[in-house]
Amino acid sequence: MSSVIGITLDNIDELPKRCRSCVFWELAPQMGEQAAEYGNTELEKEAWLSSTLLDWGSCGKIVHIDRMPAGYAMYAPPAAVPRVASFPTGPVGHDAVLLTAVAVVPELAGGGIGRMLVQAVAKDLTRRGVRAIEAFGDAAPTADSHCVIPADFLLSVGFKTVRAHHRWPRLRLELRSGLSWKEDVEAALERLLNEITIPAQNTGALPAIEIPRTPAPAPAH
Repeated sequence: MSSVIGITLDNIDELPKRCRSCVFWELAPQMGEQAAEYGNTELEKEAWLSSTLLDWGSCGKIVHIDRMPAGYAMYAPPAAVPRVASFPTGPVGHDAVLLTAVAVVPELAGGGIGRMLVQAVAKDLTRRGVRAIEAFGDAAPTADSHCVIPADFLLSVGFKTVRAHHRWPRLRLELRSGLSWKEDVEAALERLLNEITIPAQNTGALPAIEIPRTPAPAPAH
């Protein structure tokens, strides 16, 4: 059995522990450092999610395969994502929503779950009249980075570079033809259910994700 549902305060604890407490995107750098110093990053994450849900609507998707969390995605209007100001390839297009995270459990990497999450986001945003999804990509991810989506992944699922950079390119996925995404999501879920099985020992929340942590990029000078 498989499903894609919205991330809410009721299921936010299904995110990987390091993502559950990470406020890289949700707070400006200085505020994020203060939250980490006082140990309340999880509360700040909840506050951001609650505010975004109330003010804008759904801002995340989580995939379950055989009732186990297998991956998630987060997205929001640029105005709700303070970290945007730190990237040298900003600002995000006025007609776009920012995709901030796409992550899959390591044992299921390469099985199409990441693509399916992007499809689910595209389906949601197309229904809401959004014209495009944009994302900052990491052109040189390392084993220690995970907060910025690898640029190669974004390119592989249809994003195009709109502002190049040696490390932090900005990419865009047009949704004008996004109606086709709607039919793809359910079909992708059915294929994944047939092709993927969760290892028996994986009985908890997401243990890790395939996108490595990256240090905050320096603002453009």
